[in-house]
Amino acid sequence: MAETDRAPVTVIGLGLMGRALAATFLEAGHPTTVWNRSAGRAEDLVSRGAVVAADPAEAVTAADLVVVCVSDNDGLHAVLDPVADRLKGRALVNLSSGSSDQARANAVWAEELGIGYLDGAIMTVPALVGASHSVFFYAGPQDVYERHSTALEVLGGRTTYLGEDHALAPLYDVALLGVMWGTLNSFFQGAALLSTAGVKASDFLPWASTWVDTVKLFATDYAGQIDAGDRAYPANDATMEVNLGALKHLLHESESQGVNAELPRFVHGLMERTVAQGFEQNSYASMFELFRTPERPAE
Repeated sequence: MAETDRAPVTVIGLGLMGRALAATFLEAGHPTTVWNRSAGRAEDLVSRGAVVAADPAEAVTAADLVVVCVSDNDGLHAVLDPVADRLKGRALVNLSSGSSDQARANAVWAEELGIGYLDGAIMTVPALVGASHSVFFYAGPQDVYERHSTALEVLGGRTTYLGEDHALAPLYDVALLGVMWGTLNSFFQGAALLSTAGVKASDFLPWASTWVDTVKLFATDYAGQIDAGDRAYPANDATMEVNLGALKHLLHESESQGVNAELPRFVHGLMERTVAQGFEQNSYASMFELFRTPERPAE
């Protein structure tokens, strides 16, 4: 498709991420209409060729593909509910942060109004929107995604359609953020421990990165054990009993070196509970049984 034939796009919400989305559409040759409560945020985009809509009604009627990136679900409805009738027959892609129940509720709302609704998740930072390794998730009707995939794929090289269930996008979002925070928190714990011996975080980083690559191999095995669904969890590398013994060393070192021990103490408690459930001779993947069980209310 020639640049002059690129489909028009509307972007609503011009925070840091919204401006990055609009700029990427413009760079790819899509005629782009933008709207934001504070019109001043559009100045740079206008210099690149964007058209500023006077109001949300004008914004949503400017293109068949309307991308929204606002602060939260309430913000989305505050902007779109008054003009929802003008969205009929168009595709609405919600890249605002939200929850799985909100995504499903939005899908019902959109279907009742005749709107093709996709819920999405952005797994990158504004500066990397459009990069080949940037990840964008979309969930909702497949025909809606396929109709607009050419435009959506300019936002990230690893654009992925997850399926018809709108909840998949926010669920993948928070699941991956959990992996990020868990990894970073563990790195900080290790850096704090080594700092007591005068080791710089930058010296620790290469070894931590190498170890993460090894952990990925463990995770590959564990994912298969979880998906088997038989609760067997064979200890192909180490048993829960061995892991618990090693964790006690991390807890001891943290306490004895004067480093905050809340994280290892918390994980120690989880591991003890897993062992108490009879998984002491099983692999670390048996911890999944604890994570998938709802927390019991305090008595």
